[in-house]
Amino acid sequence: MTTNNFQVSPFLTSQRKFPYENISDLALQSDLAYIDVAQKVNLRTIGIFPTNYPVLTGETWFINGQNLRQQTLRQVYTFTATGNIPHGINFASVSAFTAPFGSFTDGTNYYGAIYASNVAIVGQVSFYVTPTNIVVIAGAGAPAIVSGIIVLQWLSNF
Repeated sequence: MTTNNFQVSPFLTSQRKFPYENISDLALQSDLAYIDVAQKVNLRTIGIFPTNYPVLTGETWFINGQNLRQQTLRQVYTFTATGNIPHGINFASVSAFTAPFGSFTDGTNYYGAIYASNVAIVGQVSFYVTPTNIVVIAGAGAPAIVSGIIVLQWLSNF
């Protein structure tokens, strides 16, 4: 038995019959169709990755079985070396980071920058987040960094 909640799935039927005999019925069905489309569109993940401001991702989280809906915000940060990247996030509004990830290039090849630890990992470029900065670190033998991106996604309390 499946326990999926299909009512909140962003699925739209591909066909809908609209009544044409009565304008009131048509108006009602048109309103319901618009509401259905708007609700489903608003449930999808938003594919915008800006570098100059955070945006809503379209994800909805319900932590610890709470009925309170939390949304995630996303922002992209660029880097060209190890060190600190000021993120400008108000940590009082963050309840968790949900999907931090990154990548970089040495000018020839591309690599993953992993969200890991405040301790350098041999052969890897990694990063962690403090209340004021994203800190990029490289372990011994890690590829040189020419340019890269880090994407932070976090649950907002607001």
